[in-house]
Amino acid sequence: MSRYRTRSWRAFDPGAARLQPACAMGASLRILGLDPGSRRTGYGVIERRGADWVHVAHGCVTVTAAEETLAERLRVIFEGLRELIAAHAPGEVAIERVFVNRNVDSALKLGQARGAALCAVPKGLPVFEYAPRAIKLALVGSGAAEKVQVAHMIRTLLGLQGRVTADAADALAVAVCHAHSRRLQELALQAAAPSRGHTESSEVMQPPSR
Repeated sequence: MSRYRTRSWRAFDPGAARLQPACAMGASLRILGLDPGSRRTGYGVIERRGADWVHVAHGCVTVTAAEETLAERLRVIFEGLRELIAAHAPGEVAIERVFVNRNVDSALKLGQARGAALCAVPKGLPVFEYAPRAIKLALVGSGAAEKVQVAHMIRTLLGLQGRVTADAADALAVAVCHAHSRRLQELALQAAAPSRGHTESSEVMQPPSR
């Protein structure tokens, strides 16, 4: 367990994802989760089938030793994700937000890898961002959860057998976090719908003022 105190509610961003009106509640939807990295970019695809979210694919876009320059690494990330998006046709993309790193050089490389991943997303495909603490909170219930806890919850929630690499598990966690966020917004919309209808009915039934 982490030695740091958890203030997980502070990591929640209610505006991180907005429900797309084109996607009806309960309709089939694929989400691509991304965990960018300059050496390995994890990806995970889940799909809604009825009321359940099921695993479709996961893995990593890995930079080989031959591609040592940063420009070559970014090209591999860009081209690899373009191929993945074309193959799996996700309806939405969820990506981890960049966190502040004490190592400035590492933070810059991570930001560039994240930029290459975002550039691979075609125009019109919605992209949603989530803070690392918000992702851990959605999966484990603690914004300070360890990576092994996140990987365990991913295997449990999606029914995966065997080992899942840390990068792929993180990417699936981003996708599941977005799925949970969508579900909360759907429930909120369902709860608000009767209230709006009641208000409209009351306004119709009111007698005209004299």
